[in-house]
Amino acid sequence: MKKAARAIILAMCSIVLLGKALSAAAQSAQQPPSASQELQAIHSPQSIDQELARLTKDLELTPEQQKQVRVLLEEHHDRIQALLDKNPASSRESLGPQIHAISDETHHQIHALLNDHQRELESQMQQRENNGEEARRPAPPNAH
Repeated sequence: MKKAARAIILAMCSIVLLGKALSAAAQSAQQPPSASQELQAIHSPQSIDQELARLTKDLELTPEQQKQVRVLLEEHHDRIQALLDKNPASSRESLGPQIHAISDETHHQIHALLNDHQRELESQMQQRENNGEEARRPAPPNAH
């Protein structure tokens, strides 16, 4: 399950990173953004809200879990921001292992908050991401 947990957080970071990088590149075609600019955009407060909303939906987080996960995502953001601040000229590739380590730790902390049902949902989420499916888990039939 640890490999699955690591794969999920790496997949989430990769998806967000790719999306933000493509968006940033499209907006600034004349001068591509630095790795630091790309990573800062990925780890913005808006991305925290988006990730929390996605995890809430996909994992059926309770309100209490949402509060705990928000704190973990904010700490994740702060740690990566500190890494970027210490290494402003570093490339994305050179910072990748450190970012992945931070992300892995955050994912393990989130995973520890989940109940058995949510861990099954997490496994399904990982399978969808591994299969390249963009669509999220459908809403329960009674949700309107």
